[in-house]
Amino acid sequence: MKRSLTGTRHGMFAALGTVLALTLTAPAHASPATPSAVPDSDITVEVVAASGSGCAPGTARVVANPDNTGFRIRYYDFLATVGDGADPTDSRKNCQLGVLVKVPAGWTFAVATADYRGRARIPSGATGRQRTNYYWQGSSDNSRTDATFGGPYNGFWATADHAPVLVYVPCGQQRVLNINTELRVDAGTSSGQASMSMTTTEGNVDTLFNLDWVRC
Repeated sequence: MKRSLTGTRHGMFAALGTVLALTLTAPAHASPATPSAVPDSDITVEVVAASGSGCAPGTARVVANPDNTGFRIRYYDFLATVGDGADPTDSRKNCQLGVLVKVPAGWTFAVATADYRGRARIPSGATGRQRTNYYWQGSSDNSRTDATFGGPYNGFWATADHAPVLVYVPCGQQRVLNINTELRVDAGTSSGQASMSMTTTEGNVDTLFNLDWVRC
């Protein structure tokens, strides 16, 4: 069973665009109606920093799409749970990653969309929350979005963010994208176990960042 769960989202990418425009002095453009061209040469992505209870060493991996359209983050042990003997600290898990995208010469990119996927088991009376926070290296500002899910629910969940304005990294420069994700579950009035994860069994695609490309 798969279902898209909707929660309260606060225009993260709109605010992110403002931050980037001020911090990186990059050009901004409205989101295109058609897909952009992509570099012929491969892009590379790497995790340059990782910390948090949701991504112990070796449990988070970033992979570039073979067609250069973006990259995906795969979490292997990112689970928040409450009830049935769970430790109180297990009700909240977080992971902060620093991801560096290296692109071929003559190209630059912007984050166009971000898709999040996972599993949830939330009984009636309980709630789960996914909170994401993105900011670019060198920026003192950041933008936060929250999605809150209520029970009863048991299955896959999927949410998405779309950037209304595309803001590109300055040509010839590199910036680390800091990605902070938090999962939290609250038993509320439920007496059963509640859990929420950033892992799926559908191709192990947990978080997908889609990029828009332009030539410098």
